[in-house]
Amino acid sequence: MLMGWTGLGHFCRINITVAGDEVFIPILKMDETSLGYVYTAFGIAYTGLMIPGGWLIDRIGAARALMLLGLFMGTLVAVTGGVGLIPAIASSPMSFWLALLVVRSLVGVCSSPLHPACAHVVSDVIRSEGRSTANGLVTAGALVGISVTHPLFGALMGWITWPWAFVASGLVLFLYGVVWGITIVPGFPESSNHETTVGVDHLDAAVEEPAQVTSSDVRNLLANGSFWLVTLSYALYSYFQYLFFYWIGYYFKQVLKVPIPESREATCIILLSMGGGMVFGGLCTDVMCRLLGTTSGRRSVVMTGTILAGLFGWIAVQVTTLTTITLFLSLSMAALGMCEGVFWTTATDLGGKARGFAGAFMNTVGNIGGFISPSLTPFLAGKLGWPGAIKVACIISALSGLTWLAIRFVAPPIPREGLLALEDNGVEA
Repeated sequence: MLMGWTGLGHFCRINITVAGDEVFIPILKMDETSLGYVYTAFGIAYTGLMIPGGWLIDRIGAARALMLLGLFMGTLVAVTGGVGLIPAIASSPMSFWLALLVVRSLVGVCSSPLHPACAHVVSDVIRSEGRSTANGLVTAGALVGISVTHPLFGALMGWITWPWAFVASGLVLFLYGVVWGITIVPGFPESSNHETTVGVDHLDAAVEEPAQVTSSDVRNLLANGSFWLVTLSYALYSYFQYLFFYWIGYYFKQVLKVPIPESREATCIILLSMGGGMVFGGLCTDVMCRLLGTTSGRRSVVMTGTILAGLFGWIAVQVTTLTTITLFLSLSMAALGMCEGVFWTTATDLGGKARGFAGAFMNTVGNIGGFISPSLTPFLAGKLGWPGAIKVACIISALSGLTWLAIRFVAPPIPREGLLALEDNGVEA
C-alpha cells in the first residue's frame, strides 16, 4: 500500500506535465517559462511545507498523515481540472495561468508529507537489514506512477478531455485515502499516540520509548555534519532527477520532434527503468552494507549510481537515433534510481525518534535543487541548447555522489516506536 501511495501521489503530481506538453503549450499557447513557473510554484509550496509536514508526522503518526494527504491532495487535483471547466477562467490566458499557479501550489502543500511519512512507516515495520530494499521498493512505486502518467493520462485526455482527466485522477487518490483510513489507520499503533512497548524475538526484554519527539532529538540531528552532507547530496541528486520528471516528455516531443505515441512510449520506458534501478539499488545496498559496513556500503552504491547516471546522460545527448537516446537515458535513470532508497534509509536512521523531521528536512533541502530545475533548465537551454542544459545536470549528478566521500554514518542508539523496536543497539560505522 505504501507503493500505491507513492505511485498515485506522483501520478497526480506529474500529470500536469502531460497536459502542459500536449495542451497548454501547443494549443493554449502558454510559453515554456510561464509553465515552468507553475511547476516551480508546486515545488516551492511542497518544499516550504515539508518540515511542518515532518512535524505533523511525528505528532499524529505517519498513517494518519498519509490519509489526510489522500483526502486533501485528491480534492485539489480534481480542482485542477475544474479550472479548465470554468469558461471565465479558461478563456483568459492570465486568469488560467494564475488559477493553475494557485491550485498547483496548494497541491504541493498537501503532498509534502508523502515521502517522509512512507519512510517513517518503513522504519517502523521493517528490520534494519531490509530497510534499504523496502525504501527502494516504495520509491520505485513513485516511478511506476510517473512512468505510466504519460501514456495513461494522455489516453485519459483523449477519452474524456484534459479537465475531466484531472478530476478522475483526483477522485482515485481521494478514494485511496478513504480505503487507507478505514483499513490501516485504526490498527496502526502510532494512531493512539501513546508510549508503545514492543518486543522483538531475539531481544531479552521489550523496549519502551516516549511517543513524542523532544527538541533535543532535533538539535542532535541538526548538529550531525553527516546529516547535512547527505541533505546537500540529495539536493544535487534532485536537480538531475527533476529535470527528467518535468521536461523529458517535452524534450522528446518538442525538441527532438518525436511523434506523441513514440514519445510517450520512450518516456514510460525511461521512468520505469529508474523504478527498476530503485529496487535493484535497495537490494544492492543491503548486501553491500553486510559486506563492507554501513558507511562504505551506502557510499559505494550512491557514488556508483550518480556518476554512472551523469555519464550515461552525457552520452544520451551525443547519440542521434531514438533507440539509442532512449537506451542511454534509461541507463542514466536506472543508475540514478539505485541511490534513492539509500538517502531515505540514511536520513530516517540518523533521525532516530525524529525520523519524520529528518526525512522532511532532507527532502526540503533536496527539493530546493528539485524545484530550481524545472525553471532553470529551459533558461539554460535557451543559452546552451537542450543538450548543454542536460550536460550541466550530468555534472551536478556526479558531484552529488562525490559528496559521500566525506560522509560517516553513525545512527543514534535509539529504539524504534510503532510496530517494531530497533533490534540493534547501534549501527556499524
